[in-house]
Amino acid sequence: DIAIIETVGVGQDEDDIVRPADISILTLVPGTGDEVQALKAGIMEIADIFVVNKADREGADRLLQSIASNLALQTFGAGEWKPPILKTEATTGAGIAELWAAVGVFREHAAAARDSRRRARHEYRLRELLSQQFLRRVDEALAPGELDAVVQRIAAREIDPYSAAAEIMSRL
Repeated sequence: DIAIIETVGVGQDEDDIVRPADISILTLVPGTGDEVQALKAGIMEIADIFVVNKADREGADRLLQSIASNLALQTFGAGEWKPPILKTEATTGAGIAELWAAVGVFREHAAAARDSRRRARHEYRLRELLSQQFLRRVDEALAPGELDAVVQRIAAREIDPYSAAAEIMSRL
């Protein structure tokens, strides 16, 4: 099965985007300042495939060149995936077949790494769940308002955060 996760735009934590996905496709649109936002957000490093959508708009070739220039700053070893840059037009469907083909090529290329990527994703999720359950246990162990009182002590420099955490841990 294929699940597509669309984010609201650049600026999210890159890990939040990459972890649940087997492939990351960064879609940019000319004339919207996306390329500047993407460079600022550091999201360019996580893309497996770049797509310039609305490629019939003015500035599409400039955007494509900007992405290519950014990629040229990176070094790719032998056998290492170098993200392709594709142009699409969603309204006409132009470039969609090429995009789908690039997804297939990436999936073949990444087959060996996919298992370790999925393992890392499962480990992260397990750790996240353990953290949530641990914090729930901490909340249950503390009296109402006690956490706020400890935070106040830290803010007043009566205790450091490491000692406060050690105190709470010793009670669990």
